[in-house]
Amino acid sequence: MLRDLIASVKLLFGKDKELCAFIRQVTGYVPRHIELYKLALVHRSKPVQLPDGRRANNERLEFLGDAVLDAVVADYLYRRFPRKHEGFLTSTRAKIVQRESLNRIGRQLHIDAHIRSSTHTSSHNSYICGNTIEALVGAVYLDQGYKRCSRFVVSRIIKAHFDMPRLVRTDRNYKSQLIEWAQKHKVAIDYRLVDTQTDDTGSPVFKSWVLLGGVTAGEGTGFTKKESHQAASRQALKRLRSDLGFQSMVISTAEQDA
Repeated sequence: MLRDLIASVKLLFGKDKELCAFIRQVTGYVPRHIELYKLALVHRSKPVQLPDGRRANNERLEFLGDAVLDAVVADYLYRRFPRKHEGFLTSTRAKIVQRESLNRIGRQLHIDAHIRSSTHTSSHNSYICGNTIEALVGAVYLDQGYKRCSRFVVSRIIKAHFDMPRLVRTDRNYKSQLIEWAQKHKVAIDYRLVDTQTDDTGSPVFKSWVLLGGVTAGEGTGFTKKESHQAASRQALKRLRSDLGFQSMVISTAEQDA
C-alpha cells in the first residue's frame, strides 16, 4: 500500500534537490522517499490527483504523526522527569504538542514556504503549519523508522524549540491545568461540542462545554474546537477557584459515582 502510494506520487512530481536539501536541514536525515515528504506538504485545500483518480493530501500522515509525536514526547518526559506525577507529565506534553506550539515551530522552520495550499497560513484560525509538522513527523516515521523519528522529534523539535525549565514554570494551557486537577481529584472530565456557527467572514465558530463528574463547569467559544476547549477550561478553573462550594459538590459527586 505504502509502496503504491509512493509510486503514484512520484509520477506527479519531478526530482526536487531543493526540497531534499530542505528536508535534510529540518530533520537531519537525507530522505529515502522524498515523495512522502512532498505528500506531507499537501494541504487538503489543494489536494493532488493520483493517476488512479484518487485525490491525496497530508491528512493521513497528520493522523499518524500526531500519534507518533504523542508517544515520543511522552517517552521523553517520562525519562527526563522520573519523580513527577501523571498530571504534570500530561500537562507538559500538552504544552509541547498543542497546535499553537507546533504552528510557531512550523513558521520558524519556514515550513509555510513549502506547503501546497489554497488557504492563507497566516489567517487567524489557521493551524496549517502545525498540522504540517505532524504530517512531517508521520513522513519521517515511515521513511526512517521509529528510532530515527524519535531522535528527530527530541533533538530538532523539543530541545531546539522549547526551554524546558521555563516551560514547566509557565502554564497558560487551561485545558491541561483542568485535566491535571481532574486527575488529582479523580473526577471524570468530558468536553462536548454543543454548537457550530459561522462569523461574518464565513469562518467556523465552535462552542463547547466542559463537564466535571457529569456537571457542566464551563463553556467557551473559539475558531477551532481546541480553542473552545481552552476557553471552557479557563472558565471552569475560575469557577473552581472562586466557588469552593461548587468545587466540593463536583468532588463529592465524583466520589458517589465511583
